[in-house]
Amino acid sequence: MAEALVTAFKPTIGKAHPIETITLVPSGNGRYEISLDDELIYSKAETGEHTTNEYIIARVREKLT
Repeated sequence: MAEALVTAFKPTIGKAHPIETITLVPSGNGRYEISLDDELIYSKAETGEHTTNEYIIARVREKLT
């Protein structure tokens, strides 16, 4: 997931990368949550399903525009 985000949001020439930090925090029982600027954008605990890289990239793109 982290690699997909870094690749999807490549910096423009001469500018800093749009993603300053990615932190992956392991959890128990296969649960995970993804937040952007302290806002939850996906929770496996809530949905009970794995998400795709494409879905998360789209959600991050929405938040960055």
